[in-house]
Amino acid sequence: MSLAIVGIDTGGTFTDVVLVEGDSIRIHKVPSTPDDPSRAVIQGLREVLGDAALATTRVIHGSTVATNALLERKGARVALVTTAGFEDVIEIGRQARAEIYDLAVTKPEPLVPPERRIGVTERLDERGQVVTPLHEIELAGAVANVLAERPDAVAICFLHSYANPEHERMFADALRDADELRDADVFVSASCDVLPEFREYERTSTTAVNAFVGPVMSKYLGKLGQTLDPDRVKIMASNGGVVSLDAASRLAVQTILSGPAGGAVGGFEIARLAGHDHAITFDMGGTSTDVSLCAGELTRTSEAEIGGLPIRVPVIDIHTVGAGGGSIAYRDPGGSLRVGPESSGADPGPICYGRGGERVTVTDANLFLGRLSARHFLGGTRTLEEAGVEHAITELAAGLGLEAVELAEGVVRVANATMERAIRVISLERGFDPRDFSLVCFGGAGGLHAVDLARALGIPRVMVPAGAGTLSALGMLMADPIRDFSRSVLRPVAEFEPGALEAEFESLEQLGRGELVAEGFEESTLRFERLADLRYAGQGFELAVDASSEEMRSSAAHFGREMVSAFHARHEQRYGYADPGRSVDVVTIRIRAIALTEKPELETRAVGDPDASAAVIGRHEVVYGGERHDGVLIDRDRLGAGHEFAGPAVIVEYSTTTFLPPGAACHIDELGNLVITP
Repeated sequence: MSLAIVGIDTGGTFTDVVLVEGDSIRIHKVPSTPDDPSRAVIQGLREVLGDAALATTRVIHGSTVATNALLERKGARVALVTTAGFEDVIEIGRQARAEIYDLAVTKPEPLVPPERRIGVTERLDERGQVVTPLHEIELAGAVANVLAERPDAVAICFLHSYANPEHERMFADALRDADELRDADVFVSASCDVLPEFREYERTSTTAVNAFVGPVMSKYLGKLGQTLDPDRVKIMASNGGVVSLDAASRLAVQTILSGPAGGAVGGFEIARLAGHDHAITFDMGGTSTDVSLCAGELTRTSEAEIGGLPIRVPVIDIHTVGAGGGSIAYRDPGGSLRVGPESSGADPGPICYGRGGERVTVTDANLFLGRLSARHFLGGTRTLEEAGVEHAITELAAGLGLEAVELAEGVVRVANATMERAIRVISLERGFDPRDFSLVCFGGAGGLHAVDLARALGIPRVMVPAGAGTLSALGMLMADPIRDFSRSVLRPVAEFEPGALEAEFESLEQLGRGELVAEGFEESTLRFERLADLRYAGQGFELAVDASSEEMRSSAAHFGREMVSAFHARHEQRYGYADPGRSVDVVTIRIRAIALTEKPELETRAVGDPDASAAVIGRHEVVYGGERHDGVLIDRDRLGAGHEFAGPAVIVEYSTTTFLPPGAACHIDELGNLVITP
């Protein structure tokens, strides 16, 4: 890669910067600034690039702004406009109950309260035919009702608008023409632009979420655009691609899993280059842990839930739990030890950071057990505070009737149990055996826990990439621009004439081609992937099937038949049975338009002598299994391809630390990955 390009990822504790320039890769970390994430972003860029290059360097940014606004309920004041009689869909939801035995369960409050839900007299049927027209007098009255609520954003979601967006377009245009709303710069979010798919609750919820976080995201990106060149900045999207600042502002809901998506892209790409395309990516940061299973490719889904609210947009299938290095340990009312999900965050952070933290965290427990080196944190640029950690752990242990070492190991075990359950959810609970995968760990804290998790799950191999603590930022530089388009069709496959399904896909591909070419990408770089959501007649939910194979494309006449065969196989794999004699419905068709771009090239190294003694920089005592072990301290920068060593060892580098327990072995591969046999 000839041009300089920067990936920057905002985390709960640190903001990570990766600069790729020619063959060199430089990494840097600055403390996050939760009150205004843009301050840490600009600071990190200035420290890496200098002021002169800020406006000329390409930047790809993974943002948590939309995520935090939703989780903390600090978004816009939203008014919801919908078909009369359907105002409460957003609150009624579905009959499914996550906690079926909890009589006191409390549902999350909807983003739009009843007084700001406005019904409009209009109606379409499921095929998009007008049943009740939207008259001008009704339109004007509804716009006046919206004005009376003085919203920051308006979500528009009319019944069956996925089949015909005419009424939504009319209302959106009327809002934009209203002087009061235009002067106030009110954000307008129409479901036909956000999610043109059936299922009223999910479509309404997703459109409301986009309206809720859109103004917050627009303001944030506007700040960045004042310092950086907006045309040179891209935002990481939840689907594993990158989008423009304009697209991220209009469709902010697509950035809800922005940062974790970068980690999944980077982790899988590193594993693939190393010859392990069946990988579980494990990203443990300061606040949370994100895991994703990749069985030969990144796994994507169109369903997600954030803060108890359904979001139906294409996302990398990532499962997140509240366990990170900053997760706080405490004694619950029953006298048991609990860890997380509350985190110390970036300010004040763990006790050992010396910034005023007073509550024991997972990072503090790791330091107490010797799995971190106080003198080698952030490459030796910061010394961790040990005295305060020892005092706090001893005090918490006394309250639980434990010795200090028991308490510290207990904190680690409880955090590990939470992360182990997360990996089970994406593997065993979905029909995959974790023993068939490699565990690719990254994030600031991932290397401290990965081997224990691999042992618990029988995973045969752990990989820790070079610069693992900043891999999410590097992963963003490995992502291509991607645009997703979908259309609900809701018809049995047998009803389609030969070639009709092929034509439906081709019309969506034309939309993707037009959008990417308009952004300046050469048509020769474009690639299209097709997916279809299918279900057996009478089923309530569907499965996504890859419809991109050559067999399907080779014959338009047999396209539907090949797609149905793929659905039967997918159903068998997921649920253990298939019913080939049953009618199959096409619910939604999707295309993913991808512009293939130049990626950073990772340096490969010649394999040398296995003797790693030159990388040993000292002896280091660690506690494992209740016993003290005499281990070694290893400088990762001195390790070369082919080096081998065994635990116990603590491997230090600038962005992270890796703990190799007793009995584990490690070698360095050609890409510089630590490859550990648990």
